[in-house]
Amino acid sequence: MIVVTGATGNVGLPLTRALAEAGEQVTAVSRHAAAVPDGVRHVVADLAEPASLEPALAGAKALFLLLSGDLHATGANPADVIAEAAASGVRRIVLLSSLGVATRPFGATRIALRGLEDTLRESGLDWAILRPGGFASNALWWAESVRERRVVAAPFGDTGVPIIDPADIAEVAAACLLDDRHTGGVYELTGPEVITPRGQTEAIAAALGSPVRFHELTREEAKAGMTQSMPGELADDTLDILSSPSPAELRVSPDVQSVLGRAPRSFADWTARSVAAFR
Repeated sequence: MIVVTGATGNVGLPLTRALAEAGEQVTAVSRHAAAVPDGVRHVVADLAEPASLEPALAGAKALFLLLSGDLHATGANPADVIAEAAASGVRRIVLLSSLGVATRPFGATRIALRGLEDTLRESGLDWAILRPGGFASNALWWAESVRERRVVAAPFGDTGVPIIDPADIAEVAAACLLDDRHTGGVYELTGPEVITPRGQTEAIAAALGSPVRFHELTREEAKAGMTQSMPGELADDTLDILSSPSPAELRVSPDVQSVLGRAPRSFADWTARSVAAFR
């Protein structure tokens, strides 16, 4: 049995589906009651209280570990989740980390994530680590303004990074959970090309078949919106990358291709599948 945390989100839900379709027994974990794919067991638990995971982990062979925003905050100790999993008999953990661990290793959130990676490496379990860059699904932040006013409001309109489709992250995670060849792998996950917020706006407009205007926010305006769903320090880290990506953050990684045997999906692909959110 495989346990998927964050199982109702943009990565966890397609991962849960992929594992169930592969014939695996899957337990989906989320903080609140939610619909899950047919045949999947759902358990309500909070990773901030690792003991609450005990019913989900009983009998599990593998765990996909995805941290919510508050588990990046000061005082959180997600390493306890690894300990709880090991104590429950889990043999493999695939951790969703961040590309920033490699590209900006000195920020507080990156230091904490690197510490969690090290804890996993030293746990005695089989492991794999996924380090995605920016998510294509972050464009859903704009869905309401596109629906209501046909406007995308974002900072740094002409500065881009190679954002990744969460479905590709999910497929790589499934491969790492199911295939021993990926044990000990650290995979940097990006999309196939650099795309700017202005370019994303154009892709959304093309999918809708109607014009969408781009409005550039200041950094302060962007941070005010982001801190409604993440710690301020994490918002600052994200904005640092978006404003001035390093060469390593602009690099298109070959890792999706090497794991899945195909190129990563483009932002236009993601938009075509997600266009209903913007209508």
